[in-house]
Amino acid sequence: MKHIGAVQVVVTADDYDREPTTAELDAIASETPLIVAEVELLDVQISLLDRPATEWDTRRLRRARRKVLTVRRELTNRGATVPGVVA
Repeated sequence: MKHIGAVQVVVTADDYDREPTTAELDAIASETPLIVAEVELLDVQISLLDRPATEWDTRRLRRARRKVLTVRRELTNRGATVPGVVA
């Protein structure tokens, strides 16, 4: 019987093909409030794309913007640094 072997080199995990480290997970967890606030702001902006803004919509937009700024300020004051993110 003839032996059939693999022609390709053994495939190993690359840097992009690994699980996040504890430090990376901590960085994501510390930025979660900012991510949530930015998603809320984006939701308001999307809802206002196809119709004129009412007074309530303007308040909602202003509230969402203030929330993003507040969370950014809190992260900055805490000293949370994430590589590649420019505040």
